[in-house]
Amino acid sequence: MAVRQTWDVLLTITTTARPATDLGFLLHKHPGRVQEFGQSFGTATVFYPEAEEERCTAALLLEVDPIALVRSRGKSSPDFSLSQYVNDRPYAASSLLAVALADVFRTARAGRCNARPALPGTPLPLELRLPALPCRGGPELAARLFEPLGWEVDAQAVPLDEGFPEWGDSRYVGLTLRGTARLADALNHLYVLLPVLDDGKHYWIAPDEVDKLIRAGAGWLSGHPERGLITRRYLGRRWALARTALARLAELGDETEEQLEPAVEEDAPADEAAAAEAEAAEAEAQGDASQEEAAQEAAPKAKPLNLRRREAVLAKLEELGAVSVIDLGCGQGELVGALLARPRFARVGGMDVSSMALTIAARKLRLERMPDSKRARLTLFQGALTYTDKRLSGYDAAVLMEVIEHVDPPRLTALERVVFGRARPQHVLVTTPNVEHNVRYEFLTGLRHPDHRFEWTRAEFAAWATRVAGEYGYQVAFEPVGDDDPEVGPPTQMGVFTRDQRS
Repeated sequence: MAVRQTWDVLLTITTTARPATDLGFLLHKHPGRVQEFGQSFGTATVFYPEAEEERCTAALLLEVDPIALVRSRGKSSPDFSLSQYVNDRPYAASSLLAVALADVFRTARAGRCNARPALPGTPLPLELRLPALPCRGGPELAARLFEPLGWEVDAQAVPLDEGFPEWGDSRYVGLTLRGTARLADALNHLYVLLPVLDDGKHYWIAPDEVDKLIRAGAGWLSGHPERGLITRRYLGRRWALARTALARLAELGDETEEQLEPAVEEDAPADEAAAAEAEAAEAEAQGDASQEEAAQEAAPKAKPLNLRRREAVLAKLEELGAVSVIDLGCGQGELVGALLARPRFARVGGMDVSSMALTIAARKLRLERMPDSKRARLTLFQGALTYTDKRLSGYDAAVLMEVIEHVDPPRLTALERVVFGRARPQHVLVTTPNVEHNVRYEFLTGLRHPDHRFEWTRAEFAAWATRVAGEYGYQVAFEPVGDDDPEVGPPTQMGVFTRDQRS
C-alpha cells in the first residue's frame, strides 16, 4: 500500500515574559491543547512543547501534502509537469508557511485579545526559530531584512550534505530571531519576509496582494531600507503591482528617493510575460546575486511624492523664517534629520506616540555618533497629540505631516486644542492626502493606508482648516504638493497656518 509523503515546516515562538503562558491568550491557542487547521495544501498544527510561567513555546507545524498542493493550483498557475512533485520545497516551503501563519494566527496578527486587552500592545521578549527555510541571498540577506526591524539575527547556512562539507552550502538557512517586540508585529514581519527570503510564492499572485502587503507592513515597511527589494520579491516581481505598492508606500513614509523607486532596469520589459521571461534568462546567465545587484541600478524616475512633500515643508519653513521647529508625529525621523542638516534650524524637536518609531529614528539619525553641537539642537520624546504637553511649546513652527488622517475624527478637537490652543506656535504646517486624487492610483481600494481614519477632499480640508484658524486666531493659506492634476487636484494638500499678531 502506497504511503503519501508530506513535507514538514516548523516555526517556534518562545517568550520568557512572566507569566509566559499569556502567549496562549495572544495567539488564541490554549497551551493545553493540540489544534489542527486544514489548509488547501496540507495541515497546520499548533502545539506547545513547553508551557511554564517562566518560559513558554508555541510551535506551528505545517505538513504540506504535495498531491493536495497540485490539486489546489488554479487554472492560471503554470504547469511544470514532474516539477509539481519533485522540487526543492520539502521541509522549507516558506511562502506556504506564511499562508498558514496568516490563517492560523489571524487574530494575533491583528493585535486583538478580548481576554487580555492590554497584552497585544505590550512588547515581549521573543525568540522565533525556523530550523530551515530557503533564502536566496544567504544569511547576509536575512540580516539585511530583519536587523532594521530591531531583531538580533542568527542565520546559519545549511550545508548541502554534512557528510561532504566540500560540497558547500545549500540555499537554505536556519534562522533564529531574538528581540523585544509586540507579537502582532513579529508575526507580520514573518508573514511578509518569509516569501521574500524564498523569492518565490507557490500560489497565484493577484492584485489584492498589494493590499495584503500594505496592511501587514503597516508601521514598518515604509521605513525599511530594503523596502524596494521586499516589495518586488513579495509581489513575485510583477512590475505593475510592485510599482503600485511602492507608490502607495511612498504616501506613508519619508524614505530617500533611492528607496522609493522600484529599481526597474532601464530596458525593463513592457509586459508581465516578457518580464518573467527576461528575469528567468538573466537569472540563469548571471545567477540570482548578480540579478539583485543589477536591480539596484534603477533608471532615473520622477521625484517620489513623499520626498516632494518633505521638500515642500522645508522650503516653506525657510520662507517663513522659522528657527525652531517641532515635527509632531515624527515617525522614523526623516524630516527631523533633514531639519538637523540645515544649520539655520537652531532647535529641532520630534515627538511620536510610538516608542518603536522613536527607537528606529534614533538609530537612523545615529544619535550615539552625532556631534555634540548637533545633538544639543535635538529633542526626541514620546507623547500623544491629544494631551496637553508643555514640551510642545516654545517653537516657532510645528509640522503635522500626514498625521491628522490617523486621528479618529471625534479626537481631532483635542488635537486642535493641544496644538493651536496650548502650544500656539507662530506657524503650523499641516499636510494630508487629497482623497480626490486616489482615482489616479491603480489597484487602490479604499483609503491609502489601513490606519487612516479618513481622507478629505480639498473642500473638506479647507472647511476644517478655516474653522480651526478662525477659532484659535490664525490665518490659513493652501498650497498643493505634487503634480496639481487639473481634474482631481494634487495628491497631497498643505495648509499653512500663521498666528494672527493680535491674538
